[in-house]
Amino acid sequence: MEDLPEALLGEIIKRLPTTSDLNSISLVSKRLYTVEAELRDAIYVGCGVSPVTVALASLCSRFQNLCKVEFNYFGWMPNHGMQLDNQGLHVFSSCCPSLTDLTLSFCSYIDDSGLGFLSCFKQLISLRLKALQEITSAGLLSVAVGCKSLSALCLLSCKNVGSVEWLEYLGKIGSLEELVVEDSQNNRNLRSISLMLTPQHCEGCVFRTPLTDNSLKALALSCPMLQSVELTFFGCVPEYPEIGFTQKGLEMLIQSCPIRDLALGDADIFDDEGMKALSSARFLESLKLVSCIAITDAGMHHLARSPSLINLTLELCDGLTDDGVAEVVRARKLESLTIEKCPRISLQAVQGAAKTVHYTDDCPGFKEWVERCVYGPTLYDHQSF
Repeated sequence: MEDLPEALLGEIIKRLPTTSDLNSISLVSKRLYTVEAELRDAIYVGCGVSPVTVALASLCSRFQNLCKVEFNYFGWMPNHGMQLDNQGLHVFSSCCPSLTDLTLSFCSYIDDSGLGFLSCFKQLISLRLKALQEITSAGLLSVAVGCKSLSALCLLSCKNVGSVEWLEYLGKIGSLEELVVEDSQNNRNLRSISLMLTPQHCEGCVFRTPLTDNSLKALALSCPMLQSVELTFFGCVPEYPEIGFTQKGLEMLIQSCPIRDLALGDADIFDDEGMKALSSARFLESLKLVSCIAITDAGMHHLARSPSLINLTLELCDGLTDDGVAEVVRARKLESLTIEKCPRISLQAVQGAAKTVHYTDDCPGFKEWVERCVYGPTLYDHQSF
């Protein structure tokens, strides 16, 4: 065993399916022990590990490449020994710098103070919290602020999580790409969500955004009071299926919730049929479309029948012309109309079209386009008429 090439030892270790097998083979030789420690990137900690703080320090010292760790105390009883608590989480945060994926389930002794230590995991991407009865919205807000790389959050049966400031913060910074919230106190009161979505590696060689039709269905069911939705896609191209949900999924969300404000940026899947669905959205008052290249004047013809629309913003929509805008203007009494960098829409077509009109026709350079994606449209001055 000592003479085998390290690559072969690595292959042997990778083919062992269970933790007990890995623990057993590491006792066969010092080389296997060393190689297994280098390759181990995930561990599971349950009721049998006690004292957990001491064990964690030892485990992290041995397995220095840990990326994924799960703590699960389902079925725990006092005679099992101490659970992971705030202090244990503090120790863990200082000795596992490469952690990207963390699950905390049925951890009765972790509260908002403990969640504050998660900001020490600078590379944390995925966080699952299940049945943590002591945590509140304040703790989740500290996670949202401190964990800059967080893109996936699963929150299950955390009964004391009330307000949604943490979720609104995650939406504003644009890093959150996957969200699951079930059986928590007040997610049904969520009224606003804003997400920036980028393609991620999913299956095989496919890259797509993690948000799917099922995600949108879950959002509609769990957040029936949702009124404001902003979805911005970054790095997606029309030629590839990089947007993870379909137009039907988006239409379902729009028709299931009382959405008053909708903003879509670089949504290549959204076309004239999608605009037809918007025409029956009876609560929709404000619509913003940025670089939605599949929408044409035919879509604006449908939008003209939208019963409540009073605010319309169009930016970088090359498929729209004066004729399409004129249809909406004739049918709706708009409070505000904003046209930015739509080369086929003229100033003459929008003058007097609403109580407030903003119009610019200069096309952005590459630097300006990048700044717009990162910082939003607030950097730009508007011409008012």
